[in-house]
Amino acid sequence: MLDFNKPYLTGKEGHYIYQAVLSGKISGDGMFTKKCHAFFEQRYGFKKCLLTTSCTDALELAALLIDIQQDDEVIMPSFTFVSTANAFVLRGAKIVFCDSRADHPGMDEDQVEALITPRTKAIVPVHYAGVACDMDKIMALADKYGLYVIEDAAQAIDSFYKGKDGVKKPLGGIGHMGAFSFHETKNIMSGEGGMLVVNDEKFINRAEIIREKGTNRSQFFRGEVDKYGWVEMGSSFLPSDIIAAFLYAQLENLDDIQKKRKQIWDAYYVALKPMESKGLFTVPVLPDYATNNAHMFYLVFNNLAERTDVIKKLKDSNIWAVFHYLSLHKSPFYTDKHDGRDLPQTDRYTDCLLRLPMFYELDPTVVIDFFKKL
Repeated sequence: MLDFNKPYLTGKEGHYIYQAVLSGKISGDGMFTKKCHAFFEQRYGFKKCLLTTSCTDALELAALLIDIQQDDEVIMPSFTFVSTANAFVLRGAKIVFCDSRADHPGMDEDQVEALITPRTKAIVPVHYAGVACDMDKIMALADKYGLYVIEDAAQAIDSFYKGKDGVKKPLGGIGHMGAFSFHETKNIMSGEGGMLVVNDEKFINRAEIIREKGTNRSQFFRGEVDKYGWVEMGSSFLPSDIIAAFLYAQLENLDDIQKKRKQIWDAYYVALKPMESKGLFTVPVLPDYATNNAHMFYLVFNNLAERTDVIKKLKDSNIWAVFHYLSLHKSPFYTDKHDGRDLPQTDRYTDCLLRLPMFYELDPTVVIDFFKKL
């Protein structure tokens, strides 16, 4: 069976884990955690990076930082992973779902303003497949209505947004905060893991405190206070330095990993784009303001039945391809909490989107050959 995903090891992961263990500091914020923070801050210009145990934790930390309260409203796409919503539901927020774009599974930025009410506190754009939302539109709305923007950049490592000012900005570094995932299905991974990027300086000190169980422990270790104690509500969001050691080995090879994934993505695109004329599926669309980090390659079929048929034929050919998110507004947990609006594009992607195998060591030829025979 050709796997859908296969974690790639650079060869240094075990070596660095061994170093972390020998250092005698394997809890959070050890030597390799600091190396990872420095890598992201220097390469992408992020103001403050904080590794977390998952992207879910990074989003939950962001929700705490913007002080989400009962009945606050948060706007986000329905076509996303449940963690995007859970982070804010846990604080008592009402989720207001935005439909996807007709040309891309990301949220339709032109529909966001109509969803804003006096209770709206934040917009959470999800950069689906590592492809940027139109951040100029979203940030303009945030400025107009005094809202926070938390970028769900779980899939968006090393991807950029080219704004109207002509400046290329890294995803996760545009809103007030950004959240990344290093789950084993991501371009750069550590098995489980995540990171909060803090772009608004007013949140930096509190982010450290909340991440450290509500204590000023980080300031203590830097010699800024003579003792540390419980100063605010918080939780434990720190990953072990063993996780960070694994991650750092991946980061050292970021350029090589990205180059290979883009080659695979381009091979898919070049081979499958001409097949659109058959009318069976469409290939991904990349807006002119977005770069491609080759997180995934997907096809959008005409209906559920056609996608189901292709999945079966792929399985019969020993190729594992998978559909993606189920519409959150129709989930068993949230259907009675949704305001009843139809989200037709979201439901279309739920029924019609198919993700093809994508990993560093993949030879896409066998998948391409399968579709040429359809």
